Amino acid sequence: MTDMRKPDGTHRVVITGMGAISPAGIGVDALWDAVMTGKSCIAPITRFDTSEFASKIGGEIPNFDAVECGLTKKEARRFAPYVQYAIVASDEAMKQSGLDMEAEDPTRVACVWGSGIGGIGEFENGCITLHEKGPKRVNPLFIPTMIENMGAGNLSIRYGMKGDCLSIVTACASGNHCIGEAYRLIRHGYADAALAGGSEESIVPICLAGFGNLGAITKNNDPETASRPFDVDRSGFVPGEGAGAVVLESLEHAVARGAHIIAEVAGFGSTGDAFHMTAPEPHGEGAVRAMRQALSEGGFTPEDLGHLNAHGTSTPANDAMESAAIKGLCGEERSAQVPVTSVKGTTGHTLGAAGAIEAIVCALSVANSCVPPTAGTKNIDPACGVNVPLEAITDYPQKVALSNSLGFGGHNASLAIAPWTEA
Repeated sequence: MTDMRKPDGTHRVVITGMGAISPAGIGVDALWDAVMTGKSCIAPITRFDTSEFASKIGGEIPNFDAVECGLTKKEARRFAPYVQYAIVASDEAMKQSGLDMEAEDPTRVACVWGSGIGGIGEFENGCITLHEKGPKRVNPLFIPTMIENMGAGNLSIRYGMKGDCLSIVTACASGNHCIGEAYRLIRHGYADAALAGGSEESIVPICLAGFGNLGAITKNNDPETASRPFDVDRSGFVPGEGAGAVVLESLEHAVARGAHIIAEVAGFGSTGDAFHMTAPEPHGEGAVRAMRQALSEGGFTPEDLGHLNAHGTSTPANDAMESAAIKGLCGEERSAQVPVTSVKGTTGHTLGAAGAIEAIVCALSVANSCVPPTAGTKNIDPACGVNVPLEAITDYPQKVALSNSLGFGGHNASLAIAPWTEA
């Protein structure tokens, strides 16, 4: 008989639905196929003229048409792209889960959705309009189009979810934190189910300029080698966009309605560096604490770790710090053995969506007993000293994996995801 609760009496939490939109295309299958084959979905930016920018490539969503993806013409016209992406991913996740909101108590279903920067395209356009045409010409829907919480707001309206409706912003850790908070709501009995994830529309001129002038984006404009996590020649991240959505439920709730269970969210860790606005704490002390929290909450030790889906941005500082953190968690010998993968060679860095997209990949990895390769990486930096697979690892059963996200401001989040096995 399967234990329905954790040893401390709190609820176990499982994933019953997943959805994604990414530079690989529409849907989880497109994302998974690209990641498992080590494909780069990075290409020259087509949305605007990049001639004055040092960085000219990104992970755009190819041929995106909101109406073809299920939105009405009014929604396509009024919603910021990050909200449109959230809806596309969430529609897929809700459909896969089979969660019937007509049969649910809507006050027991939460929505936790984040974005690192929200409707930045609308913000940029609104500022241009204000300065060029005056205040009366600014879109009257400027504020509700642009503000970051409208992902969660519009999703809750779409599906009739009346439980906690939250939006968490922790820069590039936003998607991970949203899933972690949804997990906690269900674990501690505040909700029976939740829709959680993150979305981002980062490929706009102001973002490319800001991140570029900060020195965070690579100036390497070769799509195949620009994003190369843990590579000795890494030189910065490549911006990407998209959304990842998961439907979480208490194990009792999922079993009672006969849901198909994909994987279990076994634990979550969340910490702060209290170190620097943009630079990570070099030794990864905060990241180590987050990973330890996640493993411990699931009843695991570092020895149980099957693989790590790293934040792995392809910036010199992040990859060095995250490698140090893995060593701090596992020790030098073990950290050289545990496979460490990053999807950012495939998708680029999708910022607030990254944690959710990567949680989906991590869940599929443990469910299918495999570890994806890291696209773009050719020469693993010996200073990092971690085991980055350059080819897919298959027939590799795992007890648990970790999915890490780290954000500007010193935000660390780690999800412990375990394969679902029915006793």
